[in-house]
Amino acid sequence: MGERMAALVALSALLVCVGIVGVVSDASNHRYSQGEPVPLYANKVGPFHNPSETYRYFDLPFCSPDQVNEKKEALGEVLNGDRLVDARYVLNFRVDEDSKTLCQKHLLKEEVAQFRSAVMKDYYFQMYYDDLPIWGFIGKVDREDRHPSDYKYSLYKHIFFDILYNDDRVIEIIVRADKNALVDITEDKDIDVEFSYTVKWKETTTPFEKRMDKYSQLSSLPRHLEIHWFSIINSCVTVLLLTGFLATILMRVLKNDFVKYAHDEEAADDQEETGWKYIHGDVFRFPQNKSLFAACLGSGTQLFTLTIFIFILALVGVFYPYNRGALFTALVVIYALTSGIAGYTATSFYCQLEGTNWVRNLLLTGCLFCGPLFLTFCFLNTVAIAYSATAALPFGTIVVIVLIWTLVTSPLLVLGGIAGKNSKTEFQAPVRTTKYPREIPQLPWYRSTIPQMAMAGFLPFSAIYIELYYIFASIWGHRIYIIYSILFIVFIILLIVTAFITVSLTYFQLASEDHEWWWRSFLCGGSTGIFIYAYCLYYYYARSDMSGFMQTSFFFGYMACICYGFFLMLGTVGFRAALLFVRHIYHSIKCE
Repeated sequence: MGERMAALVALSALLVCVGIVGVVSDASNHRYSQGEPVPLYANKVGPFHNPSETYRYFDLPFCSPDQVNEKKEALGEVLNGDRLVDARYVLNFRVDEDSKTLCQKHLLKEEVAQFRSAVMKDYYFQMYYDDLPIWGFIGKVDREDRHPSDYKYSLYKHIFFDILYNDDRVIEIIVRADKNALVDITEDKDIDVEFSYTVKWKETTTPFEKRMDKYSQLSSLPRHLEIHWFSIINSCVTVLLLTGFLATILMRVLKNDFVKYAHDEEAADDQEETGWKYIHGDVFRFPQNKSLFAACLGSGTQLFTLTIFIFILALVGVFYPYNRGALFTALVVIYALTSGIAGYTATSFYCQLEGTNWVRNLLLTGCLFCGPLFLTFCFLNTVAIAYSATAALPFGTIVVIVLIWTLVTSPLLVLGGIAGKNSKTEFQAPVRTTKYPREIPQLPWYRSTIPQMAMAGFLPFSAIYIELYYIFASIWGHRIYIIYSILFIVFIILLIVTAFITVSLTYFQLASEDHEWWWRSFLCGGSTGIFIYAYCLYYYYARSDMSGFMQTSFFFGYMACICYGFFLMLGTVGFRAALLFVRHIYHSIKCE
């Protein structure tokens, strides 16, 4: 049953890859003849420093058509906040336009105030021309040698479109505002504005296959690559020093332990045991709240599988720059398809721990990560609706997500749970567990759970914190992250450090005759997620210019869910590594 499920997940992931790659524009072949219209969509506007706070393009009083035609969008595009509509600009293929009037518009003083507020907040607009993204600011603020109360606000009324083509394909488009064509909107009064634009076509030798390269060049500049490689070197040095130092100590101590215990077995039987061998009858005693523990392992395993699939798609080039919504589509679909893994892992482990109410365990597994995520989404979606932002999901999209959860996620979770229940595997313990637990000796404060979690989380975090800035600047800014190979290396290093530090702390805990290592190893492994969330505070207030209630709630709300996911995933990695280690050392000695 497990093999069939694995094959089903692999086949489904392959179909997802094909589906994601197939996200194209209406003009699917991107070939045009002279004079033929090229699709141009206006997307959204919003404050430059608040990436989540975006609004529909025609929420500002631009020259709007009599009837706004919305483009049909995929699930990932809607989740990304894209709301594409037909723009009024006419940019036909290889047809130059010299100062063509877009519209004559009479702006009421309320509309002037709306534009001034947008210019004050550094509003930008985004469009897509033949699937090529274009941006521009809607105006400027003259602050030079002026008091804030005397700032002058101006609106751009003329735009230059410089378009490069190769044969019958569009290669590049550049948008420039005419700095000399300005409208003063400092005062609240009615004004007449003539919006216009100019189109110039130029031929280029750049092939169509490389037209997206310009959007990723910034991340590939030598200066940025040096920082990325410095991050890799920093992480590798951290791994080598930590693993080398700890491995040397741990192996020498373990070797001495094995020699000592082997000598004790040859000595008198009444000699008292000490150290981790002393608690051999308690070390495999099942943890408290074993249903919750198994649910954590199931959810963490699913998130780990999801992360691996996302890395595979990224490394094969699916998430190229501005492949609209591909990442969000992949996250939703792959998470739904991997829910069977969560059900199987949680229920099978719960049954190994001699649990009886596997149905409740399955419900807990299904709600453990989705529950907090759903509550966070409900709150943030309400905030977005109150702001009339594009981040607010339409009712139809919410219905689609509910149907995916109902028709795909839940059935696969149940099937995985049934398969786990019927696997009938027993927990493999190399030593027998005694009937009554030994009392845990009084330990110093630094061996308690919180200090151990702090130590365990800081070391893996120190190996990834340099790369975190670029990830945050990509998710919550306007940078483009494309160096997925380096990110994958950092992820592997994160797993290695997490596993090794958890194993080391588990050994020292057992050597102190503390046999309650199950939850401790999970909490220590997942504590890196807490450090990442602490980094969110630093990034928001020290490294970004984000502001406002909506952006703040979106940033800390969704980052809390992401860090919680990291906690579950890395906690699972830490526990699995500790379990292998504990089984190994107790299998290597003879315990009566």
